[in-house]
Amino acid sequence: MAAAMVRWGGVADDFTGATDLATNWVARGLRTSVTLGVPTDEQLEELRDMDAVVVALKSRTAPVAEAVAESVEALRALRRLGCERVYDKYCSTFDSTPAGNIGPIADALMAELDTGLAVVVPSFPATGRTVYQGHLFVGGQLLSDSSMRHHPLTPMTRSDVTELLAPQTGHRVLSLPLQTVRRGADALRAELDGLRRAGERVYVVLDAVDESDLRIIAEATADHPLVTGGSGLALGLPETDAPATAAMPVAEGHRAVLAGSASSATRGQIADARATLPTHKLDLAALRADLPAEVERITAWAREQWSATPGTAVLVYAVDSLDDIEPAPPAGGRPAGELVEEALAGCATAFSAAGARQFLVAGGETSGSVVQALDVARLELGPALAPGVSWAHGTAADGNGYNLALKSGNFGRPDIFTAGWQALR
Repeated sequence: MAAAMVRWGGVADDFTGATDLATNWVARGLRTSVTLGVPTDEQLEELRDMDAVVVALKSRTAPVAEAVAESVEALRALRRLGCERVYDKYCSTFDSTPAGNIGPIADALMAELDTGLAVVVPSFPATGRTVYQGHLFVGGQLLSDSSMRHHPLTPMTRSDVTELLAPQTGHRVLSLPLQTVRRGADALRAELDGLRRAGERVYVVLDAVDESDLRIIAEATADHPLVTGGSGLALGLPETDAPATAAMPVAEGHRAVLAGSASSATRGQIADARATLPTHKLDLAALRADLPAEVERITAWAREQWSATPGTAVLVYAVDSLDDIEPAPPAGGRPAGELVEEALAGCATAFSAAGARQFLVAGGETSGSVVQALDVARLELGPALAPGVSWAHGTAADGNGYNLALKSGNFGRPDIFTAGWQALR
C-alpha cells in the first residue's frame, strides 16, 4: 500500500511509553505497530499498511546529545515511511531534569519538521494525570507533592509545566488555561495560530482535565505536524470503526514478572503479588559480587517454582520500600540502577532458555533492557490490561515468540501482577 497510509508516527522516550501510546491509538481504531529501536529500511517496508507506527527508544535518561541524535534518526525513518504527523511521546509525569531530555528532543524534532509551534499536553486523565492552570497533577496531588518527588533519576520538585520545560529549551514556553480550551476547537485553533511568530518557535502548555478537553485539543491541532506530551492526547482522536488489531498469538511457556521500577504504584503491586506469587528480591551486594552467578541462582529458583506449580508466574523485583533505594553506590561500585537493569535482562534471557515465553515487565528502563535482551524488534498489540498497558506479541531473531506487557512503573491496578495473566488464557 502507499506510504501515505501511515497517518501517525510516534517517537517515544522509553519502551513502556511506546506501548502506552500504541495502546491508545489502537483504542481509537488505528492499526498500530511498535518498533523497538529505530527501524531499518527493510522493516519499514513491512509497516506500510499501518495507520500508526511508534518507535520505542531508551532516551529518557540517556546523555542529551545521544537522546537527540537517536530521536532525529527515528523521525527520519518515520518520514521515509510517509508519516503525515509526528507525536513526541514523553512521560505523563514529565520525567526529566532541568538539562533535559524532553526539551532538547522536542527542539530537534521541531527543527527537523520546520514547524513554529508545538502543544505540550502531559494530561492523561484515565491515569490521574491532569493539567490545570499550567500545573501538573497526579491523582489529585500536585506533581511536586506526589511520589515522583522522590524519583531516583528524575525527581520532580516542581509542578508548573512551563517552569519545568523552560530551562530545557531556548524557545518561548507559554500556557493557555482551561477556559480557553473549553471555548472549543475553532477558538483554540485561532488562539494557537495567533501565538505563532515568523522566525520564532514556541511551545504552548495546554490545560486538560478530562477526555472532552483532549478531544478539543486533538481537533484544534489536526493540521499540526508535531504534537508533544503523554499518550492521553491520542485518546482525543475520533474513534474509527475499523478493527485495529487481529487476534494476538499466545506464546505458550512459563510466566515471569520482572519489576525494576521503584514507583509507589509498582511497590504496591509487589506487595499485593507477594501474597500469592513466588517472589525473589534482588540482592545488590550479591549482584556486585558476581552478577552472572546470582542470575544463575535466581534462574534455578524459578525453575523449581515452575516445576512445582506449572502455570505459576514468578516475581523478581528490586524495591519494595523507599528504604531500598540506594542514595549512592559504594566507592568504586556500579550504580544500583545499572545492576538492576543488567540483572533483570539476564533473568529474561536465562528464563527464556528455561522455557519462559510470557513476561510482564514493570519500569521503562527495565522494559527496554528486557526486550533488547530477548532480541525482539517489533510488537503487535493485543488486549489492554489497564489504561496505557496492553499485552503484545513479538518474535525474536531466533524465532521464539513472546507475550510481553511493558508497564510504566506508575500504571496499573494493585493486582495487575496476578490478574494480568487472565487475558492470555
